[in-house]
Amino acid sequence: MCCISVSSFTTFFVPPKITSLSNYKPRFIHCSLEGSGVEPKAAVAAEPLLLSAVRGQDVERPPVWLMRQAGRYMKSYQIICERYPSFRERSENVDLVVEISLQPWNVFKPDGVILFSDILTPLSGMNIPFDIVKGKGPVIFDPLATAADVDQVREFYPEQSVPYVGKALTILQREVDNKAAVLGFVGAPFTLASYVVEGGSSKHFTKIKRLAFSQPKVLHSLLQKFATSMAKYIQYQADNGAQAVQIFDSWATELSPVDFEEFSLHYLKQIVDAVKQTHPNLPLILYASGSGGLVERLALTGVDVVSLDWTVDMAEGRRRLGHDIAIQGNVDPGVLFGSKEFITNRIHDTVRKAGKGKHILNLGHGIKVGTPEENVAHFFEVAKAIRY
Repeated sequence: MCCISVSSFTTFFVPPKITSLSNYKPRFIHCSLEGSGVEPKAAVAAEPLLLSAVRGQDVERPPVWLMRQAGRYMKSYQIICERYPSFRERSENVDLVVEISLQPWNVFKPDGVILFSDILTPLSGMNIPFDIVKGKGPVIFDPLATAADVDQVREFYPEQSVPYVGKALTILQREVDNKAAVLGFVGAPFTLASYVVEGGSSKHFTKIKRLAFSQPKVLHSLLQKFATSMAKYIQYQADNGAQAVQIFDSWATELSPVDFEEFSLHYLKQIVDAVKQTHPNLPLILYASGSGGLVERLALTGVDVVSLDWTVDMAEGRRRLGHDIAIQGNVDPGVLFGSKEFITNRIHDTVRKAGKGKHILNLGHGIKVGTPEENVAHFFEVAKAIRY
């Protein structure tokens, strides 16, 4: 229990047992000091800075976290990799997931603590065997190419297929204790479809585009399965401790605007609509790399936050999106290889261009391998010292 003194009036916050953020209703006990003659003031529940910023509340600075903040650049993570060389083992073992997710929290104290996982984690539960191979990345053992292949894809039930995700999120929420927002994430339908059709990462995306333009019904069937499953996955993460969820549509920007509307936007809106029906207060963030040509369309999905990559000038991004939607980003990850003075200047430039409020400071992509940890520490130090 914590006591917050307001003038001569004291407020006690009594936290109830939390099972779902959407159902969370804080209780307050007001204790007027004898003889003060001061009327009790309305108490506001303390919540993570990131959530307050997204909701447009008055905050003293932009919250900050970094994509891929848990992982390859940290020496502590590299030590774990030596002991557990399989990425899937690291990302599917509750104790390891929690430990790795908390590594940047313990060192840098970001305002968002994101689950250590992968967007492909649900695939096994959908009857799509895969692995993530060091030096090669994702490998889909049986790439999908026909209607018969898509028919074999099962609907995803996260509580059965990935119970370790829910357990890890619950532990993270307890460990972080509302001092930062616990973040979950999922892959967007088109990006997931790209992986399973291409057989892994791709440079030209010829297979997924061949399917889209020659057999659109087959691709739409696959995208619908992913949309239904990812909506469930977001709801599951929220029910188990995620206080915000980011949707990664990494490959949607390989589509022209008109094709984005058909093969991505439609399904992203489905996911957002389904989640908002059950978790109306859950902030949803959408990130798509190389999204300069699609910025306005990203906002049409109904998400609460659009995360910009570094190829979009932040001032231009804010102008194009307006101030009714929150914005995230968007420092070039390569900046973290520069001098501390250079890093400082870029942080301040980004925050100035984003304007006051409704901004989450982040990179425009994930941290690069080899990024000096001391520069990451400097990034957080500078960011957390900013005041509007």
